[in-house]
Amino acid sequence: MGDFNFPERIPLANLPTRIEKMERLAKHLGGPMIYVKRDDLTGAALSGNKVRKLEFVLQDALNKGATTVLTCGGVQSNHCRATAVAARRLGLRPLLLLRGEKPERCEGNLFMDGMLGAEVRYVTPEQYEAADDIMAGIIEELESKGEVGYAIPEGASNALGAMGYVNAAREISEQMHANPGEFDFDYIVHATGSGGTGAGLIAGAELFNLPCRVLGVNVCRDEQYFVNKIGGILADVRRTYNVPVEFTGDGIEIIDGYVGRGYGLNTPEELAFIRMAAEMEGLFFDGTYTGKALFALADQIKKGRFDKRDKILFIHTGGIFSLFAKCSEFALC
Repeated sequence: MGDFNFPERIPLANLPTRIEKMERLAKHLGGPMIYVKRDDLTGAALSGNKVRKLEFVLQDALNKGATTVLTCGGVQSNHCRATAVAARRLGLRPLLLLRGEKPERCEGNLFMDGMLGAEVRYVTPEQYEAADDIMAGIIEELESKGEVGYAIPEGASNALGAMGYVNAAREISEQMHANPGEFDFDYIVHATGSGGTGAGLIAGAELFNLPCRVLGVNVCRDEQYFVNKIGGILADVRRTYNVPVEFTGDGIEIIDGYVGRGYGLNTPEELAFIRMAAEMEGLFFDGTYTGKALFALADQIKKGRFDKRDKILFIHTGGIFSLFAKCSEFALC
């Protein structure tokens, strides 16, 4: 639907990202061909899916005269790291609200947050449930000092942030049309932790007539939570941007049952799979999002969910920096 008008965005990501085959992994699993969209290559320090969302969200922050951007996430949050990087690139001050206690060692994404001089405030998991309210209070605190604060929700997962993956769906559509017979995907599979990526892909698939089913693998909470969360974002997208498409809950498909030990925690089987994928394909998948989602996809292939003739596009949403906080778990050195 070429007449759809995107909101204003500031270019931060290296786009378009390429699509590659994972032939050895697909052969090992004995199922359909798996392709990977390399959104881990959207940048260096800015690598991953979050920068696509931040292009739209931070443009809005600049338009509103923000001097400080606030966001929230876990201690090893890829989104918080990407927000801090992008903020510094744009001359803004990052303030991060992190769920959990300050760790003994500063590593992975948290190390990068520190290198960027981001202000970090730790809150308990219970306090984090009111993260939006806490950030609103901090904005009032900043205003009393003459600053302008701008709050970004967890994962930049709101209607504006979802535009990043509506744009990604347009990109996928263009790549499919440029490679007929090769990139004729039946499924798009991605990890979901806050819902924005999934909402954007579903909306974009409708807008740009992608003949693919979008499957999200939840890495926390459960299926019903994400059906509701993604449905809410889709409703906001339609209402805010006058999208001429009716989104229904039937189009929200979640592969549940792979949260494992919990958000950001891994089983020995997951860690072994992540290492195997690295050895087979020379690609790194993290233990919080992409590794769990690819592990789930592999298990679903083994269980016969897909036809061997299917073509599956897996969205590599980045996350490599959080791997550095898991060195001891992999016990490689």
